[in-house]
Amino acid sequence: MLDFLGDWKRSDHCGSLRAADLERLVTVMGWVQSKRDHGGVIFIDLRDREGIVQIVLNPEHEKAAWEIAEQIKDEWVIAVKGKVRNRPEETLNPNIDTGEIEVFADEVRVLNTSKVLPFLIENEINVDELLRLKYRFLDLRRPVMKENLLLRHGVVTAARSFLNTEGFIEIETPFLTKSTPEGARDFLVPSRLSPGAFYALPQSPQLLKQTLMISGFDRYYQIAKCFRDEDLRADRQPEFTQIDFEMSFVSEDDVIETVEGMLSTIFKKARGLDIPVPFPRMSYEEAMLRYGTDSPDTRFGLELEDISEAFMKSEFKVFSGAIKRGGIIKALNAKGKAPELSRKEIDDLTEYAQSLGAKGLAWIRVQGAEWQSPITKFLSESETKSMKATLNMEDGDIVFFAADEPAVVNSVLSSIRLRLGKRFGMIDTGGFEFLWVVDFPLLEFDSTEHRYTSIHHPFTSPKEEHIDLLETEPLKVLSRAYDVIINGVEIGGGSIRIHRSDIQQKMFKALGLDEEEVTEKFGFLLTALDYGAPPHGGIALGLDRLVTLLAGSPSIRDVIAFPKTQKGSCPYTEAPSAVELSQLLELSIKVDKKEEKKESA
Repeated sequence: MLDFLGDWKRSDHCGSLRAADLERLVTVMGWVQSKRDHGGVIFIDLRDREGIVQIVLNPEHEKAAWEIAEQIKDEWVIAVKGKVRNRPEETLNPNIDTGEIEVFADEVRVLNTSKVLPFLIENEINVDELLRLKYRFLDLRRPVMKENLLLRHGVVTAARSFLNTEGFIEIETPFLTKSTPEGARDFLVPSRLSPGAFYALPQSPQLLKQTLMISGFDRYYQIAKCFRDEDLRADRQPEFTQIDFEMSFVSEDDVIETVEGMLSTIFKKARGLDIPVPFPRMSYEEAMLRYGTDSPDTRFGLELEDISEAFMKSEFKVFSGAIKRGGIIKALNAKGKAPELSRKEIDDLTEYAQSLGAKGLAWIRVQGAEWQSPITKFLSESETKSMKATLNMEDGDIVFFAADEPAVVNSVLSSIRLRLGKRFGMIDTGGFEFLWVVDFPLLEFDSTEHRYTSIHHPFTSPKEEHIDLLETEPLKVLSRAYDVIINGVEIGGGSIRIHRSDIQQKMFKALGLDEEEVTEKFGFLLTALDYGAPPHGGIALGLDRLVTLLAGSPSIRDVIAFPKTQKGSCPYTEAPSAVELSQLLELSIKVDKKEEKKESA
């Protein structure tokens, strides 16, 4: 029964046929979505990339074709020749684009069969994600997955079109490059020709795109693959894609305006949406104060309030002790929501806060004139008055508090805020809120490594008026960096770069890098900066995250054709996997036997 295409050629895609094609003889090919037998007449829904068309096979018209159709099963690959005709009025299907017509089959060829499917090729399936990833070739046949990848294609096409129009040149940078300390762990690739030496897969094209500016290309872009060997989650993959660009002789405003123009184009072409520009801007300091995070979701309120000052000398040691240790106290008031939260939900929030590093989560429920909480007995009259005024505490409110070092307090309450926003349905999930966060600190102190580290990366320029503070008060230095946020998700980050060798050397010194390490890791960049580097800046937008938001998907794995699991493996190809001993010997690599066994398992 299996046949070959022979001299058959596809004339049309299944989903492209319309009423304008009536009486045309067409040849369509695809997968059998479903088959129905209605009193001897067989109906097949045939699917390809463009959609579905109904095929009708009548034994009184062409019995040979009908006999073949009797044996056909779901997901078989077939080719059909027939004439397009109107569907009977009672069978019109407004849910599909081809719902007015059908193909009345003259001939059918079976091009391939299919085994019984591990899950249905439908959007709404209750299937473990590992099974979907193992059979990714089937998962990608589902309409929602096809739509996600077509959306991704549309986003990339729109970005390229915009950047080309704006005078950017697309230039590729290499995958095999030098390992440099840029924040995350590198993926290393051994060199056969240089035994004992390694390439690194790029965490970003950062240094090379800066080099292109020094080379005079003025405006560069790339749809860049990047690699970071770090712990994974729903919005992170070991390999990901950036819309990456760099510009010469520009300020922050120039880069920001270009991003806004590109995102406007993408949203219009990919989703038909007009987005307002310019986007609002918020300083890093304000974002941390009001939301506890540098990527705030501004679609709803529930803002944080710093109430540390009222508890500087408090008898309540949990609060005052935290302040004495250099910490802060913040609160958020879920106004009017106290009746909606059960005690179990409050306990669950406390456990959640503890999982994020908090010692606990204090709370006060306001019922009439009474404050209900385990902590009220520790509060003085002046403290309660101050809190009531500052937090506008009224009947029906419930207030949550965190007291600890600033990083813990902000992390915990910003997460509690998001959880409460979802719990109370306060977030408009149908819209998009855009925000720029600017004026980041240049450096932060790493208490584990006992040194300063970059908030963004070591090539971010400090504000000109702060350059002298690098050597005396580095934590007061603000950077020329900017992040673009959509619905509380950081979509991209960039900065004006350091273009002078002397300032770059000051930056390396502030980071605690000695001269030998600087020469080893970044000597090539410093050499380039000495040969007339122009002022320049740029940004990298996370393509995967952007498409995830546009698709309304909960995970970036749904917008990547062949993603990895949270353990970094590919269930379809079974990568990573062991390699032949001969391959290791060629690379001068010896693998520990225990590791070998573990890898094989």
